[in-house]
Amino acid sequence: MVSGKKIAFMDFDGTITKKDSLLEFIKFQKGKLAFYTGFLLNLHWLVGYLLKLVPSDRAKQKVLNYFFSGLEQNLFQEKCDLFAQNILPGMIRPSALAEIEDLRHHNFEIVVVSASAENWIIKWTNQLSLKLIATRLEVKNGKITGGIEGMNCRGQQKVVCILEQWNLDEYNEIYAYGNSPDDKPMLALATKSFYKPFRNI
Repeated sequence: MVSGKKIAFMDFDGTITKKDSLLEFIKFQKGKLAFYTGFLLNLHWLVGYLLKLVPSDRAKQKVLNYFFSGLEQNLFQEKCDLFAQNILPGMIRPSALAEIEDLRHHNFEIVVVSASAENWIIKWTNQLSLKLIATRLEVKNGKITGGIEGMNCRGQQKVVCILEQWNLDEYNEIYAYGNSPDDKPMLALATKSFYKPFRNI
């Protein structure tokens, strides 16, 4: 263990943000009419995704496939970057942003860990000089397939992804922030964990 080395892992949707970024991005990308039309056509999957009535990974895959399959990667990423620049800042909890700045002041390495796709988060994390671990969308022949590359970054998979990139034995302070049962494996890695720390602000 190296004295003084610190790291913080922060869940994104519902912890840092006030709303689910996947659904808000779909509204932004497709427009509200297409979103609500798609919502009706995939009602059982979307309700299952939100209320966890069906396996989250399965519901998420259906939603991703319906809305994103066949989109040109470059155009899709442009839309993601616009969302990150223009919409995402308004979804960030002020108290979460304040915590990020406080952690930075205390020399923490800060990592956002999200089950959402990295595409619509990475511009925001880059602007704040934060590291990002997130679900990756599959791309073939320059197009989004609607599938996931590798594993969905949720639950125990968050732990797997973290341990692939960081040797936590090197840190004497490890903070973790989350807002759902899916985050509990990640919270268990921490020397100090925070469950639903910003939910009222």
